[in-house]
Amino acid sequence: MNRSLALALAVPLLGAIAVPATSAQPPLPVSEFSVLAREGAGGYDVAAAEKAIWAAGGTVVTSNAAAGLITAAAPAGGFLERVSGDRAVFGAAKAKSIGTVPKSGKAVPKPDVVEADPGRAAPRPGSSAGLDPLDDRLWGLKSVRSDLARTVQPGDRRVKVGVIDSGIDGTHPDLAPNFDRAASRNFTKDIVADGNGVPVDGPCEYRGCVDPVDVDGNGHGTHLAGTIAAAANGFGVSGVAPNVTLVNLRAAQDSGFYFLQPTVDALTYAGDAGIDVVNMSFYIDPWLFNCPANPADSPAEQAEQRTVIEATKRALNYAHRKGVTIVVALGNQHSDLAAPQPDATSPDFPSNSAHPRTVDNATCLTLPLEGPHTIGVAGFGPSQAKADYSNYGVEQISVSAPGGYKRDYFGTPWYDSRDNEILSTYARSAGVAAGYIDAAGNITPAGAAVGIRKETAADGRAGYFRWLQGTSMAAPHAAGVAALIVSQHGRPTGGGFGLNPDVVQRILEETASKIACPVPRTVDYLKEGRDASYTATCEGDAAFNGFYGHGAVDAWSAVTRRP
Repeated sequence: MNRSLALALAVPLLGAIAVPATSAQPPLPVSEFSVLAREGAGGYDVAAAEKAIWAAGGTVVTSNAAAGLITAAAPAGGFLERVSGDRAVFGAAKAKSIGTVPKSGKAVPKPDVVEADPGRAAPRPGSSAGLDPLDDRLWGLKSVRSDLARTVQPGDRRVKVGVIDSGIDGTHPDLAPNFDRAASRNFTKDIVADGNGVPVDGPCEYRGCVDPVDVDGNGHGTHLAGTIAAAANGFGVSGVAPNVTLVNLRAAQDSGFYFLQPTVDALTYAGDAGIDVVNMSFYIDPWLFNCPANPADSPAEQAEQRTVIEATKRALNYAHRKGVTIVVALGNQHSDLAAPQPDATSPDFPSNSAHPRTVDNATCLTLPLEGPHTIGVAGFGPSQAKADYSNYGVEQISVSAPGGYKRDYFGTPWYDSRDNEILSTYARSAGVAAGYIDAAGNITPAGAAVGIRKETAADGRAGYFRWLQGTSMAAPHAAGVAALIVSQHGRPTGGGFGLNPDVVQRILEETASKIACPVPRTVDYLKEGRDASYTATCEGDAAFNGFYGHGAVDAWSAVTRRP
């Protein structure tokens, strides 16, 4: 679908010579802008900010009154300067360029730091049968002791976990029993190409370029959903909290970009819809770090980052006030977040925009992780070794969880084994788009190479599964334990059911299994094939340290402790 608004500009008369109407100049490219309303005594004056948008020559695409964030569309020429000067506006920034015709038909996904390289299967030490046929491959499930916890508390269906990600395949046989389609929302619209003509999501699969709420064209969100709450139904895998309810709060493009407005919309909706826990395994594009005054950035880019910071803080605060526990992946840049490495990847949208920047830890924030009320989760492997890719540091970490670490067990038969990663549900539509699954539902050679697995349910429905690793996979283990905490310790509240998110975080951290720093404290990954930039030093003690935070999340301890 053509997403261009095609706003033409009138051509002025040159002196006394009339210019024929047929010589009209081509329209300026249309861009989307994030406009943040200023806060007043009565809240955010969204109406006044919308009026400023119209006065500046733009149109309102969507508004979020809870956070005061508005997406506007307008020709780029002069709009930003005009709307930013209005007193009703806190800040405004270019959000993304709208393209309609890609230079090539194939979408180019956002570079993914989640590793899914081919590997061999190897026997896991100490595996045992679980409730579902593939549970003996889920070392993460046993690491967090979900297999024990479910004998006491498998999860309460009144507890809702929102997956703020690329979507959930609601037809997957392992997810359908727990999937709430009515409560799910898609806050995104497919982007065919960016303003440079480079494909983003590629051609739209659905009329209107908006995917249904039970579709995941990327696969990332479906994988997280399975770890959180795949049903214990005798098929495939089961999740950490196999009886809680899953809600798709889609904020990611098919290509893997997470932009500001959909993320803010998903957070505030979670608060309004009574969601108990949200999982956020991403950072908000296009800035890995949002720096309000980085000298490497232009004034417009600085304004954009200030807008992202303020809008995200507002949305996180709103969700927290409404009772949402916010679980966030710590990130895969193998960095101590108190001493971030230079950022050479931002802005990552549109294409060819990135420039090197030195990151000032005192003022630069990676979001949503470094916003208020978040629970930051680091990743470890099956031996509990810190995963090479995982960010770390005492500044942002709360807890740790199984994220997968393919290079774990160096020097043993289990090294470089696919089973060192995290196995979970995979979306068929994503597999077809990636060429891993053919139109008939069969796994292709490319799919077999990355470990896609197909299982057939008793009713004939097919379900697909995949191994991945990343702090993206660690966070849903923690989110699942958080959901069990709400299930076990929650109370009826105003016609609903829930638990104060500060209480959830306290229980999650207090019941985590303590893991001390390794000896020696500095760990390199040179023998595993990583360069010196991966070398990490663990600070802290067994009670709290930069590799494991308060410890590894423990579902059994969390549900059996006294309130």
